[in-house]
This record gives sequence, C-alpha cells and structure tokens, in this order.
Amino acid sequence: MFAESPIKRRKSSRIYVGKVAIGDGAPIAVQSMTNTPTTDVAATVEQIRRIVAVGGEIVRVSVPTMDAAEAFKAIREQVDVPLIADIHFDYRIALKVAEYGVDCLRINPGNIGNMERIRAVVDCAKDKGLPIRIGVNGGSLERDLQEKYGEPTPEALVESAMRHVDILDKLNFDQFKVSVKASDVFLAVGAYRLLADKIDQPLHLGITEAGGQRAGAVKSAIGLGMLLSEGIGDTLRVSLAADPVEEIKVGFDILKSLRIRSRGINFIACPSCSRQEFDVIATVNALEQRLEDVLTPMDVSIIGCVVNGPGEAEVSDLGLTGARNMSGYYLDGKRQKERLANDDLVEQLEKRIRAKAGLLEQSRQIPVTVKD
Repeated sequence: MFAESPIKRRKSSRIYVGKVAIGDGAPIAVQSMTNTPTTDVAATVEQIRRIVAVGGEIVRVSVPTMDAAEAFKAIREQVDVPLIADIHFDYRIALKVAEYGVDCLRINPGNIGNMERIRAVVDCAKDKGLPIRIGVNGGSLERDLQEKYGEPTPEALVESAMRHVDILDKLNFDQFKVSVKASDVFLAVGAYRLLADKIDQPLHLGITEAGGQRAGAVKSAIGLGMLLSEGIGDTLRVSLAADPVEEIKVGFDILKSLRIRSRGINFIACPSCSRQEFDVIATVNALEQRLEDVLTPMDVSIIGCVVNGPGEAEVSDLGLTGARNMSGYYLDGKRQKERLANDDLVEQLEKRIRAKAGLLEQSRQIPVTVKD
C-alpha cells in the first residue's frame, strides 16, 4: 500500500556504479562503507555480505596502501555487490584497484599530484568505464579556502568541489558524481543546494561524522530529509559510528518516510500507553530483528488498542489491533475472522508476515535499474 511520493527529483545525468544506475531518475541508491581493516580480507568480506543482506546496493572500501589494494583484489573475487575504492593522494593505488575490478573510484583529482598523474587515472577510468566520485568534506578543506572564508561555509565547500570538477571537465570526463559533506546539518544542506544548481552530474548525499547510532540517525534524517524533500540527491550514505548494517537500515527508513523508495517492512507502531492490551514495544522490536532479511516492501501496523488500531490496519498490508486476550487481525486492510492470541503474537505474526511478503514478491518486484 505504498503511495507515490509527491517529490519532484532534480534532473541529472546518469552514471553506473557496476550495474547500479545513478541519476536521471534512477532509484536513489543506499550505500555504506566497511570499517574493518581492508587487509583483513575475511572480516571485510563478511561485513560486506551483512551489508548486502539488509539491502545495501553499493559498498565503499578504504584502500590506503598497496597492501590494501592487494587485499581488495581478494575481496573483489568473493563479493558481487558494486565496490567503490576510497583512495587519497596515491594515484598508483587507483590504477591498481581499477585493474582488480573496482566499480568506482572515490578520489579527488586535485589531490593526487601533477596533471600527468591525474590524466593517467582519468584515462584508466575512461578505458574501463569507471565513474569517479569527488568527495569534499568540511573538515578537510584546502588551506587557502580556509584562509579565504575564515571557516567552512557552503560557498567554500562548493568552490573546493568545483576545482576538482573543472579538472575533469578539462580532461573531457563527465562520468562522475559529487558530494559536499559536513558534520553540521545546515552547512551540508547549504552546500548541496548551491552545488545542485552548478552541475548536471548526480549528487551523493551524506552528513559526515554524524555521530553515534541514535544521534547520528537523527542528524542524518534531518539533513538528508531536507535535501531529499527538495528533490536533491541520487545516492546516499548515513554515516554512523556504529555497525555499517545500521547505516543501510536508517538510509532506507529515511527514503520510506519520504515515500521515495520502499524496501523492507515499514512497521507502524504506537508508542504504547496504559490502553495497550499486549507489550507493543517488545513485539515490534522482536519482529524487526527477526524480519531483517525481508526486503519486499510492505506496511505492517502493530497497535496496542482499538482507538487507532483499526484505522491504521485498514491502510496496511497486514495489521494487528490490540484487544483483551485475543487481538484483531487485518489482511490487505480487511478485518479477518480469526484473532491472534496475545501470548504468542511474535511467532504468529512472523509466520503471516513472511507469507504475505512471499505473495507480494510475486506481484510487486523491487525496482532495480541495470546497465544494458
């Protein structure tokens, strides 16, 4: 019962990260970044697989050394998800991971030395059909821009980004996306708004160094939500000091809240009060953990009493309305004759939700745009 979003997306050109389309109306991709040592191949592969299992569509891997580049080769051989190599300063690492099958280079052209080195990376990207992601961060602005503006400002971030864009323009390379991240919400939002009017390429959104799981999720939801509601953004990462799996979950929750994308179960649950006829909080928490693997879009309402329960259930794929001992059960918005015992709700609901997800999967495929 997922309604279309009223948001009109910013027009942009299209690039591909592996088979994932970015920009030009393609679904906004949700990505994360590994935080294991890249040289620990087994741990990194395991983390990537966990990210993919909850819906991650692109994964960024830091490659700071040649040893990490060799580890990247082994990682690439064991996972299918598109991989972005995060590289700073050493152009030789970019050339090496390109040889090993990377899908995108996160490298700022102006930071890798003279034009000969920059041209080598760009020519390699052209030859292998790789896009580049320019990434500007409010915490690492060039010294002359810090002196010019006195402090990080939206204008400073955009001027930094445009320096790198101009280099790629001079080399006739347009297969890139750009991010202008900051840990301050208003600084990041202001920068993205300015940049959106200056270039046609896709924009990768993020509030960098947002904080821990709770505070970072709130800050990211506010900042990214402001931009997404204005149609700005083609990929996103929620940067949390937490398990990268949580970044993917929060990213999709943000998109679901704005009705931009729906992937996985959207739980509609009351905060609970003395009217509740069963433990709403424990029930919802248990179901969220058990059903993380279900990626099919569906709305499930779990309401503890009959005040708001029927109204929410009638607009959900599956709904539960609390009543004494036995709660009301709704399917496709219609009240069912059967009622569910309150002392066994988690088991009963999990079984019914999985069955409903299977039926929905047959008729409502998750949209994925792939390269021809």
